[in-house]
Order: sequence, then structure tokens, then C-alpha cells
Amino acid sequence: MIVDAGLGIIAAGLTAIAAWGPDDLIGTSIAGPSWLLALLPLLIGAPIALRRREPLLMWTAIWAAIALQSPFTQDPAHVLRYGPTPETPEPFILALFVAAYSLGAHASLRRGVAGLLVAAAVLAGLSHYGGLGLAFGSDTGHAVVAFSLFQLTALWLAGVFVRTRRQSAALAARSAALQRQAEQAAAAERARIARELHDIVAHHLSVVVLHAAGARASGGADPQTLAEIEHSGRQALTETRRLFGVLREPDEEVGRAPQPGIGELPALADSLRATGLEVSLSVDGDHAALPPAVNVSAYRIVQEALTNVLKHAGPARAEVTVGCADSEVTIEVTDDGPGSAVPPAVKGVGEAGGGQGLAGMRERVALFGGDLRAGPRPGGGFAVRARLPVREPS
Repeated sequence: MIVDAGLGIIAAGLTAIAAWGPDDLIGTSIAGPSWLLALLPLLIGAPIALRRREPLLMWTAIWAAIALQSPFTQDPAHVLRYGPTPETPEPFILALFVAAYSLGAHASLRRGVAGLLVAAAVLAGLSHYGGLGLAFGSDTGHAVVAFSLFQLTALWLAGVFVRTRRQSAALAARSAALQRQAEQAAAAERARIARELHDIVAHHLSVVVLHAAGARASGGADPQTLAEIEHSGRQALTETRRLFGVLREPDEEVGRAPQPGIGELPALADSLRATGLEVSLSVDGDHAALPPAVNVSAYRIVQEALTNVLKHAGPARAEVTVGCADSEVTIEVTDDGPGSAVPPAVKGVGEAGGGQGLAGMRERVALFGGDLRAGPRPGGGFAVRARLPVREPS
């Protein structure tokens, strides 16, 4: 980061001025052998550039430099104060204050506490030389250590507060983004359902129109009544096409191929077996008499559940059971995959979760007043269970 590099350059430059510049230009001139004075700008300034990427390493390196320099000066209490004073080198003020804040803002809580323990150990060792100048001239070694550590801890806590606020904001933004994705997935699935219903409704209206036109042509019924039926059917068909036509994607083919149903599940299972997913399929009952919308939705639910198994379960075996009765259709898709207990597409989804894969299933189930249950299985793997009522609820 440019800011981090700039802070490191500033700290190194101030340290060099304090080590080699005129006396008292920046607080107290740094004392020590020439080799140490030559190294100090690098030892104090360079670690600041790592304050975001390696905050604990930065903190430890700066304290190591201070511990190396202090015994050579034989000058107790001249590293830090609240602002420059004739007794305090400003480079150390900048470095330690920035480092303490950065340790809290960019390191984990455990690493931050470890860094403070490092500081406490060095401060205790420097108390033999008078400690750091953070105790406002206190002549008691323990007071110097305690007050110095108190001030550095306060700056560290300020960094922790800022980091917590940033993490909370990031989590809120992520939650909002996931919510938008779920809403978009639900809206897309509603549009898809509407397009499928359009095809079904259009088919039945076409049949009504054709029967009415045929009856009127044969003269087997009141021509005027049949003419009105035909006219109303044609108008309904036209308006339905106009209404749902806007739901199609611009590049979507408007074909006349029949919508898939439970009868196409064996072909779906075969296509997935070709990809390496072992699928066992069992269909009980007569699905031919099911309403077209229920038939299509049952197929789509199985398709989406098997797609989730293929994407997220890893090497697995899936079992699909579909039961067709007069009153309802039941669907169960289970797998024994060793993948994550909850696939990424449906993380956080139980009976009322919000994954994108299950969002579409839930929309289809809600269309018929049914219910959907999905979640990890006790013995491993994942299970999706759905119930679609066949008749309208009373």
C-alpha cells in the first residue's frame, strides 16, 4: 500500500535525521555506535510498510530495534512521550504509535495480545536502563512499564475498535449482497415458472378455440354462443402471449417443444450418469394424469436437486424417489457425498433457508401450497424432500 510505504519512509527519514542530523533538531539525538545509527532508519521505518500484511511481524521488529538501541544509549526514558519533547526522539513516537494502532486494526485478537506481551517483556527489560519515556518523568521502574504499556494498549484498543467496525460493515454488505442474490434467484425462477405456465395455458386455450370453432362449423351448437367462446378464447390467448412474452429473455428461443415432466426423469438420470454421478431413480404411481404444471415442477425440482449433488457433493451416489398419488406428488432426493455438509449453493438453508438452488424449488412448491425440507443427513450427505399437492386447497 502507498500509505504504508509512505509512513515507513517518513519514520526512516525522521530516524536518520535524529541519528545523523544536528542536535535537538528532532527531540533528543539518538546515541549509539555508527553501525547501529546506520541501521536504525531501516530497522524502525521498514517494518511500518508491513503494518497491514504482517502486523505482528512489524510490531516485533520495531521492538527488537528499540531493545537493540536502548542499551547503547545508556540513557533511560527517552523513546516516547505524548508529542515531541527535548527528551524524546520523534521517530520512535511515530513508529510505536502507528505500530500499536496497526496491530489492533489489522491483526487478530490472539496475535494482538501476543504482541502486547512482547512489548511488556521489552519494557520490563528496558526498565533497567530507565524504561521508555511514557510515564511523565516517573522515577519508578514499575510505574514506567505500567504506564507505557497502558498508553500502547489504548492505541491498540482503538485499532481493535476500527477493525471490528470494518468487519461489521463488511458482513452487513455481504449479507445484503447475498439477500439480493437470493431475491434475484427467486425472481428469475418466478419468471421461468410463468413462462412454463404460459405454454401450458396457451395450449389449453388453443384447444378451447379449436373445439369451439369446430363445433360452430359443424352446426352442432348455437353458432352465436360458440362464436363468443371462440372470440373470447382467441382474445385470452392473445393477451396471455402478450403478457408473458415480456418475461422471456431476449435471446431465448420461443419454441413449441413440450415442457419436460416426470416421464423425462429417466433421460435426465442417464445424462447425469454419463458425467460420473451414480443415480438411482424410482417413480411410483401414474404421472400421466397429473396436471401439467405439477408435472413440470416435479421434474424441475429433481433436476435442480441433482445439479446441486453434481456440483457440490463430490464423488457421490444419489437416490431419487418420486411418488405420484391422487392428492399429491412426493419427491425425495438424497446423496451420500463426502463433500461439505451443506453445499455452497444452499449454505444456511434448512427448512426456511435461503440458498439460490433451493430458492427456485421453494418458489415452485409455494405455487401449489406444498412444503420443502432440505438439509444435511445425520449419516452424511444431503437430502431434499418436497410435497406438491395435486388439487387446489379448499
